[in-house]
Amino acid sequence: MITQQTLVMRYRDAGRRITTAESCTGGLLSARITEQPGSSHVFERGFVTYSNRAKQEMLGVEAETLAAQGAVSEAVAREMAEGALARAHADVAIAITGIAGPGGSETKPEGRVCFALAVEGRKTLIQTVEFGPLGRENVRRASVDHAMSMLDAVVDGAP
Repeated sequence: MITQQTLVMRYRDAGRRITTAESCTGGLLSARITEQPGSSHVFERGFVTYSNRAKQEMLGVEAETLAAQGAVSEAVAREMAEGALARAHADVAIAITGIAGPGGSETKPEGRVCFALAVEGRKTLIQTVEFGPLGRENVRRASVDHAMSMLDAVVDGAP
């Protein structure tokens, strides 16, 4: 697992900036990154879009996508990340949307989290992770850790 200190240092050295679009994590990723001194050199802004309306208004997520796929979907994660990248002065955008719990359904169980990573000039990377019913706090923490790993994987232009 990458630490926020290492992530901030690597992005600073690469001269790249990050923006976040968070739903189920409610700003925890932004908070984790900005806990680190020097994060102002790499962190552009964070969008906390917990409601569908916020996803639409702040990130441009289409109502049709939300209606057809639901908020917890790869399609919505993609639109969140691409919308964040288009609205921020950043090189990389990461989006997180999921079911932290308690609850869920047969089709969207507790612990399912969809991630999207949009990098300027590249195809958006989408991932769904089934963390399982770890409990709300643990799903949110695991989601932040996973998002930081995704951010780390592209800091130097890797896929």
